[in-house]
Amino acid sequence: MQLDENTPLFVISVAAELAGMHPQTLRQYDRLGLVSPTRTQGKSRRYTMQDVAKLQEIARLSGEGVSLEGIRRVLDLVSENQELKTRVRDLERELANQVMNQPGNRVFAAGDQGVIRLNPGQRPEKGTVVLWRRR
Repeated sequence: MQLDENTPLFVISVAAELAGMHPQTLRQYDRLGLVSPTRTQGKSRRYTMQDVAKLQEIARLSGEGVSLEGIRRVLDLVSENQELKTRVRDLERELANQVMNQPGNRVFAAGDQGVIRLNPGQRPEKGTVVLWRRR
């Protein structure tokens, strides 16, 4: 089993302690849909590290005087922003693949080693700037 920040590990008491909250607060946030932990077959909540980080962010925003509805909106916008960033990365990757596979294009990359011509299918190193011009 692979463990990462999305692995449901923590029972409500542990998640509450990690987030610096009371377990009843976590139950309320679950009812309101601010944090939705996974459930076991016995219906008990299991929180991930990502859930705990979200709870800590909720506590921070609440401490700054943001209402629960405001917090919900902030969390929705953060989630939407992350989804859009992922989509942009995917589209950039797809565009780069299409450009690399089109015959007749000349593609160059500029990096620490100067400017080099990239052959079709060749990927530039991270941190390089890619320039291309269609003939």
